[in-house]
Amino acid sequence: MNFKKKSLVLIFCAASLMLAGCGSNGKGTASSAPVQEKGAFTLYTSQPEPDVQKLVDAFHKKYPDIEVRVFRSGTEEVVSKVLAEKKMGKVQADVLLVADAATFEQLKKDHILDSYQSPEMNSIPAELVDKDHTYSGTKIIATGIIYNTQMVKEAPRSFADLTKPVYKDMEIMPSPLYSGAAAYNLSLMTRTDGLGWDFYQGLKNNGITVDKGNGAILKAVSEGTKGIGMVVDYMAVRAKAKGAPVEFVYPLEGVPVVTEPIGVVKGSANENLGKIFEDFVLSEDGQKETAAIGYTPVRKGVRAPEGMKSIGDIKIMSGDLAVLVQNREADKQKFTELFR
Repeated sequence: MNFKKKSLVLIFCAASLMLAGCGSNGKGTASSAPVQEKGAFTLYTSQPEPDVQKLVDAFHKKYPDIEVRVFRSGTEEVVSKVLAEKKMGKVQADVLLVADAATFEQLKKDHILDSYQSPEMNSIPAELVDKDHTYSGTKIIATGIIYNTQMVKEAPRSFADLTKPVYKDMEIMPSPLYSGAAAYNLSLMTRTDGLGWDFYQGLKNNGITVDKGNGAILKAVSEGTKGIGMVVDYMAVRAKAKGAPVEFVYPLEGVPVVTEPIGVVKGSANENLGKIFEDFVLSEDGQKETAAIGYTPVRKGVRAPEGMKSIGDIKIMSGDLAVLVQNREADKQKFTELFR
């Protein structure tokens, strides 16, 4: 449904609400996209700059009179900025698009997110949408193993393999102190049978290097300064497509998956414009753009890009989200002490 038609539906619902209510949820226009197509809003994101620019460009094609101001950094830095602004009395972002559900659960707990039931959420798997509609997953990003085919003769098949002496001093991984995905992975993998904190101790004993984010890991393995890394799937697939001597492994234990949720900041200056952007990202057009950029989309009926596995083809590590959120900071502190 295009925006003009959607606006007509909103008007009709508003008129009908006095008699019988609009829709089954009884909330009328509160769960619908706002009627506004001009202005500017601010997006805070951890997406790679070229990717978020493509998404913003696609949005501009549909809404040319809405300007998107972007602040981009690692998830941990983005969240720190949001929390600092909250403490000062006003979050400057209107929309957040960052790594994982655990991060958004904490933001929800801190009363930073608005409850907005985008009509596009009906086409997203229920398990990827917050029950209170404060956020929704936008894509599937799996962490696995990348290796340089010119340096590694015996390809690893599992995360546990990374503790083997054959890979000593060849490995690199992102820091959970910088990368939100790495922080999520840390809390999940340390609570996964067969891995746990012994796995991270084994990585340290094997001389693994800890760098900032996934980009640094990709660069090191692609250029051959390191032979093996822990990295997200789409980066490895893109690098291989560009000719880098790398392969990506979905480990036998399964993979941690983040969905880079999107949510609107409660009471922000341009909240309505932020809701329009959220609708677009979750829409069929937005999800097709997500696939074109190179991610596995979450919307039903939108195909994954070539070379990527869909969510139904991936063995996914799972954990209790509440436990992961509760222990996130303690886990990062323990990691800091282990790798100091």
